[in-house]
Amino acid sequence: MEEQIQQKQYVPTELGELGVGRLLWQYALPAIIAMAAASIYNIVDSIFVGQGVGDIGISGMAIASPFMNLSAAFGAMVGVGASTVISVRLGQQRYETAQHTLGNAITLNIILGLLFTIACLPFLDNILTLFGASEATLPYARDYMRIILIGNVFSHSYFGMNAMLRSAGHPKAAMNLTFLTIIVNTILDPLFIFVFDWGIKGAAWATILSQLVSLMVQIKLFSRKNELLHLKRGIYGLKSDIVRQCLAIGLSPFLMHSCACLVVLIINNRLKEYGGDMAIGAYGIVNRVVFLFLTIVIGLNQGMQPIVGYNWGAHKNDRVWRVLFLTICSATIVTSCGFIVGMFFPTPIIHIFGAGPELTGKAVTAYHYMVALFPLVGAQMVIGNFFQSIGHAAKSIFLSLTRQLLFLIPCLAILPSHLGLNGVWLSMPVSDAISFFTASGMLWWLIRKVNREKNRTA
Repeated sequence: MEEQIQQKQYVPTELGELGVGRLLWQYALPAIIAMAAASIYNIVDSIFVGQGVGDIGISGMAIASPFMNLSAAFGAMVGVGASTVISVRLGQQRYETAQHTLGNAITLNIILGLLFTIACLPFLDNILTLFGASEATLPYARDYMRIILIGNVFSHSYFGMNAMLRSAGHPKAAMNLTFLTIIVNTILDPLFIFVFDWGIKGAAWATILSQLVSLMVQIKLFSRKNELLHLKRGIYGLKSDIVRQCLAIGLSPFLMHSCACLVVLIINNRLKEYGGDMAIGAYGIVNRVVFLFLTIVIGLNQGMQPIVGYNWGAHKNDRVWRVLFLTICSATIVTSCGFIVGMFFPTPIIHIFGAGPELTGKAVTAYHYMVALFPLVGAQMVIGNFFQSIGHAAKSIFLSLTRQLLFLIPCLAILPSHLGLNGVWLSMPVSDAISFFTASGMLWWLIRKVNREKNRTA
């Protein structure tokens, strides 16, 4: 018989008492560090490929990027779902169920990782062509992705176990392992690319081996028997209820990753049609740099979420609006910095990647367009996360999809037909503007509704 459910009685009163600025900093900083580190990890790979392989290598990686994100979507589905289930079960003191969730997640990651590899390897050229590869970029994208797919099980397991490490009460260890992966990757990249002369294959091997090193450390940490959650016999057999719960909870991040993958696929194909391989490479560079700023906003959102949720539930609306306003201002400052860098200093940033004259020219143009309305993006992202924090999941999902799917895809279908390559670039700020005004309108409507209810009860 399963252990008795005993709900922990823990009330995080500091969320309703301490200054919201101090709380936001306290909760957001670890998330910002972890998210930024993961973004830097991708940038490092591109820099070494650009310096060691050249412009065509960067374009090949840009083709492979959405394909890798699709693989990550499956890993996120298991990792996020399992870590959430583990957190809940630990809170309920159902430790045996938490143990089985850990084991089931490991088994699921291995199964899905193998199935993804087996399903994709035979059709790799066709898939990469679908993602925008040309005759020139296909060999580079193929060389990179073949190795990534071979090590896919390690990648799935690494990301999944890092999420579960946080749920097991070791957020610092999870963060340190992210840093370890970056450090090992940064050491192996120049060794494999320049010393061993493996080219783009070297970047792929560096990625897989750096994740494998961190995975070995994760296994060692989870093997300690004095830990509440640890690896042991009898927890790896799949249980239908645990699998169902993990996949159901993880479905949302899976869909978000998949949608992002679909959008990049469409962008790459429009760029291939109107600008060629160098346009795809330009987008690959700029997108990686821009995403670094977005990861900071994501970290701010993760810090805001528990503060807003607690105070909304406690009907402390003044604190809710204060932390929302503070987060919007902070996110706007971050994205405004991204705007300044992209508008006034794009060339030095792009040269870090070793881009040649043609790629640099296209990347500078892309950078100017992509950050034209970037200051608005921070507020839009915060408002979308705010609705999730107060339990309005449908509104949050809608706002999450507007910028990257609902508005961008129609723009990509219409504008390039009239403006060519510039129409592809222009689609992004246009989508940003429409998404911002949509989010602002929904927030304005909510504030009016809350104020009307407050006046009626006064």
